[in-house]
Amino acid sequence: MTDITPQAQLQELRASIDNIDAALIHMLAERFRCTKAVGVLKATHGLPPADPAREQTQIERLRRLADDAHLDPDFAEKFLNFIIREVIRHHEMLAAEHNGGSERTTSA
Repeated sequence: MTDITPQAQLQELRASIDNIDAALIHMLAERFRCTKAVGVLKATHGLPPADPAREQTQIERLRRLADDAHLDPDFAEKFLNFIIREVIRHHEMLAAEHNGGSERTTSA
């Protein structure tokens, strides 16, 4: 059995972190492609732009998932709220483009 130096272990761990970061970016990009489609659909068909009940359901679901994964649910909620704010910003721009308004939208 060979001993791995701390530097080699660090390098391996950092390589894994880099791969995970890349996967996160790709997953976020896919999520935003979907939420953009939701925003276009809402703006095009005059659907209500905001869905607070959906947001709350998503937050509760994500907190449960985080807890199951041994991740701090408060952190998970902050992360989702950050994403929701960005989705809302995108949906406001889409609503303005489609109907000249600046309505607030969401689709977490």
